[in-house]
Amino acid sequence: MSVPLPTSHTAVTVPEVMAALKLSRFKVYDLIRTKQLPSFTVGRARRVPADALHTFMQNQLKEAA
Repeated sequence: MSVPLPTSHTAVTVPEVMAALKLSRFKVYDLIRTKQLPSFTVGRARRVPADALHTFMQNQLKEAA
């Protein structure tokens, strides 16, 4: 019996994060290094959970208000 993966839990690449936030590669990796943006690796591929990116953006909006 196979269970389908939930479609709401996706992971995005660093270039996709760069495009979404309009930030440089250095800044995105800095956010990951400082644990402000959660991520994980599979082999050599770094991924950021889409919901973590959404949470990061929401937190930034709250801090700016």
